[in-house]
Amino acid sequence: MPKTELIAGIDEAGRGPLAGPVVAAAVILRVPIAGLDDSKKLSAKRRDALAAQIRETAIFGVGIAEPEEIDRINILQATMIAMRRAAINLGQIPTEFLIDGNRTPEHLPAPGRFIIGGDALEPCISAASIIAKTVRDGLMISAADRWPAYGFDGHKGYGARAHLDAIAEHGPCPIHRMSFSPMRQPAFV
Repeated sequence: MPKTELIAGIDEAGRGPLAGPVVAAAVILRVPIAGLDDSKKLSAKRRDALAAQIRETAIFGVGIAEPEEIDRINILQATMIAMRRAAINLGQIPTEFLIDGNRTPEHLPAPGRFIIGGDALEPCISAASIIAKTVRDGLMISAADRWPAYGFDGHKGYGARAHLDAIAEHGPCPIHRMSFSPMRQPAFV
């Protein structure tokens, strides 16, 4: 009997924000799921519904790189580490990893290849995009409870005017990426 190929998609969420972790997910779809797309193209309600479906029917792993790691090694390297962690946390070794973007993390447990715009082209990458985004959004909503002055539940750590105003008023909090502007300004270092 021929061996079934298992293809896992990998994508990340949170490369650009000023605060919070970068989160990656790896997903092996066991059944087709209608409506998968790049998480950024979906409403929050639709993303949450698809994430629930993915969690129920797929194999998935999540990897996180915290703000301290991002500051220490840079956002690109932290993203690659989060992707590798997601691949390892998948708990199953696929035949191949398909990675959204223009590079492949080193030391994956199986061969990988990148696909530019893959989160809109490959269902398993779309699923990974959705899981990564919903996990990260959940972490930022929790962060809003701990540091309410910053409004993380609204902007999720991105550079929205309200967030920039909160940084100017209160200074950075422990989940801000100190290597990102405006935290690199002399007032905060």
